[in-house]
Amino acid sequence: MIPAKLVLALVDPNEDKIERASRASAHLMTAVMERADSELHRLDVELLDRCVDAALAEDVGSGDVTTTGTVDPSVRARGTLLARGAGCLSGLVVFEHVFRRLCTADDQLSVRVMAEDGDRITANQVLVELGGPAAKLLVGERTALNFIQRMSGIATLTAQFVEQAAGGARILDTRKTTPGLRAFEKYAVRCGGGENHRFGLYDEAMIKDNHLDLSGLELDALIEKLRGTRPGLWITAEARDEAEARAAARAGANVILLDNMSPAGIKRLCPILREEAGDRRVEIEASGGIGLENVSAYARTGVDRISIGALTHSAPALDLSLNLEPAK
Repeated sequence: MIPAKLVLALVDPNEDKIERASRASAHLMTAVMERADSELHRLDVELLDRCVDAALAEDVGSGDVTTTGTVDPSVRARGTLLARGAGCLSGLVVFEHVFRRLCTADDQLSVRVMAEDGDRITANQVLVELGGPAAKLLVGERTALNFIQRMSGIATLTAQFVEQAAGGARILDTRKTTPGLRAFEKYAVRCGGGENHRFGLYDEAMIKDNHLDLSGLELDALIEKLRGTRPGLWITAEARDEAEARAAARAGANVILLDNMSPAGIKRLCPILREEAGDRRVEIEASGGIGLENVSAYARTGVDRISIGALTHSAPALDLSLNLEPAK
């Protein structure tokens, strides 16, 4: 919920929060549900409200002292969201939602979206046109840009990895995301053509080296223990060497993650692991030390998927700008 001081500074305190949110919900949910496979259903109106409200409260505090002191509330403006470089777009829904949270029905906010999330965009391409109170467009400018630039940067980097993999393996993200923004960042990965790994600790099991070291059990014993307590659980087993990888295949792991291995070593192991698994379908994943310079080599090893932490923890923001001018 937006803090009271922010409500007083930015919106009509007599308008109910639910009433404000409902004006935009149909558009938002249509845009989100078009990509609503995997975890994207999490990017719903309630989540948008919570994350956008928190970002605005952080930035605005008790009020924008510069705008309040310089721009008359009656002045109207128009804004143009412009791409300053090429990339893959993500976050239009969030960008728009920032301004919808700031504006009331009386503000007559107009939004013309001229692209779609997942589009490959070019420099100087117009993406969105806005119209509304100048003060509220100024207040929301940085928050809206922060979201869409961050998400588009992730989508762009993901698209580059997907292109380099050239269909040889699927590109997946990890849990190395910005706290509180995981759903947004995983959505951006999907916009770039990647896939989502597990969303959190609750929806899949992943046995890592720390689990092995702290449990005192071997990898195959840990898999069997998990299967005994949660028969239908999807299990990824991280293997540090060939012996662990073969044990994971025999024990029934759904995914065998080959961590920090060379392309040559992985290529040799893939047929061995599939033979160890027998008739059971097993996915083989490569991870660790994989960048744009070598992902194509890993994609040609025979793995099914490659997980890249850098998609969300190291993607540079895409250069976008919001140009504001007085409405004519």
